[in-house]
Amino acid sequence: MEQTTLQIGGMTCQGCVGSVTRVLQALPGVEQVEVSLARNEAQVRYDPSRVQPEAFRRAIEGAGFDVQ
Repeated sequence: MEQTTLQIGGMTCQGCVGSVTRVLQALPGVEQVEVSLARNEAQVRYDPSRVQPEAFRRAIEGAGFDVQ
C-alpha cells in the first residue's frame, strides 16, 4: 500500500468533504480516505497495482473541485 496527500481547492463545507470522500472511495484499489476541510487536503491510502494518483485527480475534478 502507498499513501499520497492531495491539496484540494473549492471545498467550503462538510458536504464538500463528503463528496470528495465518496468519489475517492468509489475507486477500485482505494483502501482509506481522510479528507480535511481545515487543511484543504485528502490523504489517500491505495494499492498502486490497482489505481494511480492521476485517477484521484480526475475523480476530484469530476466532482467539481480543484486539485492543486
